[in-house]
Amino acid sequence: MNGLTKRLMMNKLKNLDTNEVLKYARQYNISISPEQATSITAHLNTSNYDPTKAEDRTRMIKKLAQLTDLKTAKACQQLFQQLIKEYGLEHYFQ
Repeated sequence: MNGLTKRLMMNKLKNLDTNEVLKYARQYNISISPEQATSITAHLNTSNYDPTKAEDRTRMIKKLAQLTDLKTAKACQQLFQQLIKEYGLEHYFQ
């Protein structure tokens, strides 16, 4: 992945707001509360995850499970994998 694309993706994660998280959750039929969305954005705003690295993705999913529940974290992980395949980005996320 080129540096610019990676920086844009990481910047988007760090700058998500609660309303965006809730909008995406509704769009993809993932149930989270406004309080959970607030916790998720607060955590992402202070973290330095690199979603292209498997280790960081695992850490993100584990933290998401703590902030929500295991079912929600698994649904998000499956959605992430689905979107990677849908957009043909598998080679970026090894």
